Amino acid sequence: MPRILVTGANGFVGSILCPMLSAGGHAVRAATRTERPGPGGTVESVVVGDINGSTAWTGALSGVDMVMHLAARVHAVNEAAEDSHLYLETNAHGTRHLAEAAARHGVRRFIYLSSVKVNGEENTQHAYSANDVPHPLDAYGSSKWRAEQLLAVTAASTGMQAVIVRSPLVYGPGVRANFLRLLRSVDQERSLPLGAIRNRRSLVNVWNLCDLLIRVLDHPAAAGRAWMVSDGEDLSTPELVRRIARAMGRRARLAALPVPLLHLAGALLGKQAEMRRLCGSLTVDITPTRTQLGWSPPVPVDEALARTVSWYRSTQLAAGSGR
Repeated sequence: MPRILVTGANGFVGSILCPMLSAGGHAVRAATRTERPGPGGTVESVVVGDINGSTAWTGALSGVDMVMHLAARVHAVNEAAEDSHLYLETNAHGTRHLAEAAARHGVRRFIYLSSVKVNGEENTQHAYSANDVPHPLDAYGSSKWRAEQLLAVTAASTGMQAVIVRSPLVYGPGVRANFLRLLRSVDQERSLPLGAIRNRRSLVNVWNLCDLLIRVLDHPAAAGRAWMVSDGEDLSTPELVRRIARAMGRRARLAALPVPLLHLAGALLGKQAEMRRLCGSLTVDITPTRTQLGWSPPVPVDEALARTVSWYRSTQLAAGSGR
């Protein structure tokens, strides 16, 4: 039975992926940053500390056949601009260092969870594909693109197989930031001025993402390629609000404020980037993923939203908060 090392095992995606791998009969070793409970079940845990260009991987990689590298530095609120080099240190140099160590230990396949931010932030003419010229616009996206490049160099020089999965926004239990704020707003039936937005956005629920990550573990066509992933159903921001409201049994209260006024409000409040994401389109093309990997998203959007709402409600109950 092949042993799989999963980095970021206690994170948002890793906490779902590790039990799925274990349930599928895989031997899983979960790499964690600190000494704390791992994903549980039959998953073995190993502490590796911070991931960067000098992380000690020898113990974690011993006897490992495949690596799933999920760990990354993500955007932090109020992060100073001068801290942008930390993205490169963790996401790019940390990935290169792990890939080189994996190759030395005889790992045969290295799966890297990247981001659609490698492609860019917005599209209107066509959906992003893995063949597009990368155009990252922030420090995070640039660091993920650099990581992809460094991984490709390592794979080419060692013979280790590399697989890249570029994901759009992921939602599910444990989701944070804008998606969690949207859940709260809909749950409280706040009036949201988003009704005039006419955009399309690709999302992926955590179960569909994990299902594809498991598919590329051993699929012969996956190696040496980057693959796009999504739920296969692109939604406008107002439609997403309506779907969440339906899952919650709440009213979707949408006011139709003109989009230029939304952008103006975002500028005045210092939330331009957040407003661009709410109003703009970002879609990905998963046709090659479907046809060449024989993969289809197994969990429909409405079911995934229902599961996410169930998690959200459980956190509200645990916190002792009412509606």
